[in-house]
Amino acid sequence: MTHLARRARRGSAALAALLLLPAALGACSDDPPDPATQPASDGSGHDVGVQLFQWTWDAIAQECSTTLGPAGYAWVLTSPPNEHITGEPWWTSYQPVSYRLESRLGTREQFASMVDACHEAGVDVRVDAVVNHMTGQDVPGTGWAGSPYEHYEYPGTWTPADFHHCGLTPDDDIAMYLDRAQVQTCELLNLADLDTGAAHVRERLAAYLQDLVGLGVDGFRIDAAKHMATEDVAAVVAALPDDVAVMQEVIRGSAEPITPEEYTPNGQVYEFTYGKELAGVVAGSPGLALELGESTARYVRSADAVAFVENHDTERNGSTLSYRAGTDDALATVLMLAGTYGTPQVYSGYAFEDVDAGPRQDTDGRVLDATCAPDVAPGDDLAPGDWVCQHRWPQVAGMVGWRGVVGDAPVVDTWSQGDAVALGRGQRGFVVVNLGDDELRATLATRLPDGEYCDVLAGAGTCAPTRVRDGRVDVVVPAGSAVAWDVSRTR
Repeated sequence: MTHLARRARRGSAALAALLLLPAALGACSDDPPDPATQPASDGSGHDVGVQLFQWTWDAIAQECSTTLGPAGYAWVLTSPPNEHITGEPWWTSYQPVSYRLESRLGTREQFASMVDACHEAGVDVRVDAVVNHMTGQDVPGTGWAGSPYEHYEYPGTWTPADFHHCGLTPDDDIAMYLDRAQVQTCELLNLADLDTGAAHVRERLAAYLQDLVGLGVDGFRIDAAKHMATEDVAAVVAALPDDVAVMQEVIRGSAEPITPEEYTPNGQVYEFTYGKELAGVVAGSPGLALELGESTARYVRSADAVAFVENHDTERNGSTLSYRAGTDDALATVLMLAGTYGTPQVYSGYAFEDVDAGPRQDTDGRVLDATCAPDVAPGDDLAPGDWVCQHRWPQVAGMVGWRGVVGDAPVVDTWSQGDAVALGRGQRGFVVVNLGDDELRATLATRLPDGEYCDVLAGAGTCAPTRVRDGRVDVVVPAGSAVAWDVSRTR
């Protein structure tokens, strides 16, 4: 089956799954139900991705089949699949040695099987693509798959002439982010910086991405896009089919000359401001979450943004929340998934004490398959190396399904008081988040049709029905928790 045929089939499968969701209350009446009170059937809420950081290809394949597809995740972001330097730290994956699809996460054959398995589950596959640089090693070495390399010499791939040597700083490393030329032609942490302005370099990088597309890959995160001129990124991704998603890592910096807005003609960009400010909102007034994404001075427009609570870098540098924040981290993700800003990406990694520590590996350096403990939840007691599995937390997985039901329904019935916030999405869903230390009791306005609803965040098979009557609902929300109802789960 061709790649495009698979995409068409997955789209049909996703739409069919949404159509099979239970109808809204009133479906048995003589009057035809109002479409606004039924689960979205156009796939408009089927947009949530998850970054399974340092998960092996075999583990991702299994997770797509058992968890991601059934939960309603639209796509999964993998770690870089190409050959890299050897070593224990996580960042070895971000130091390419060649573009062979052989890494400590699995072989080319395992990668291809993973893509097929995810597609069968209705989940697209996006890849973290490292195309700005090669290794940062001054001493010659051998890559994971046996390829020899030197800092500026990669036999069969690159020669010293294929790299920038900026000459703007004593060691050719970036010293000042207010200088565009340094950021885009000098080296980031000694990583050999490819001359992406050269046509033959662009062509080789495009060939790597095209190879992955040939295996069925649906999109890419362009790592360190900020360190390449926007026209260089454009030239590399121009060779890809139009339906391949492009997400670019461009970290917004105060007063810096390079901005995320420059890169939006190439595809979406990660809006780091969102995650940073959401962490502050959770620590302060949750009601301000309703305003995140609205300031054009601080954010790219919603259609251009990938929104996230944390990723593998920010959980280590402390600029956003992380799994260590427990329920605050989960509730921040609830707020992200409840809103309408950007394309949301959930994060799922492993516990660590040392910020450089890699995932657990066997004696040969192969990463061990991820395993999630039964009934994972925020605040679990985790040892370094344990898989956190945030994407399985009931609050997170439940909101992924909720978002699929509400689709593109507008934000309505907003309410905030102290450490609590509530919002509705048209007549399809309603969510209340209580970040306070005390139980919340309130009577709130909602546009949900009258009837009894099950909390979709309580987990499968659990329903303590909550009644909506005359557009009002009495809510009781324990401290540090959330409730969410939608028209797919009624009593």
